[in-house]
Amino acid sequence: MSTFAAVIAIAVLVSLIIIVELVAAVVPIIVIVTLVPAEERIALAQLLANADSSRRLRLWPALRAAVIARRLHQASAGKERSAL
Repeated sequence: MSTFAAVIAIAVLVSLIIIVELVAAVVPIIVIVTLVPAEERIALAQLLANADSSRRLRLWPALRAAVIARRLHQASAGKERSAL
């Protein structure tokens, strides 16, 4: 009976790891599709690709870089509007 319990425990652990990895892969896509305006998605995708050279996306540093880039872009656009 203890062998069966060990097999079940390992199966549950492996299943949990797979579920966590799938959620970690899907959450950035959901955030981008739901929260980023359509006209800015391409620029954000390029920024994320340039900010992270590894195969696995490091979400928080990439999103921080995206926020900083957007704020700089908005600030420069605001300066151009005020100059007119």
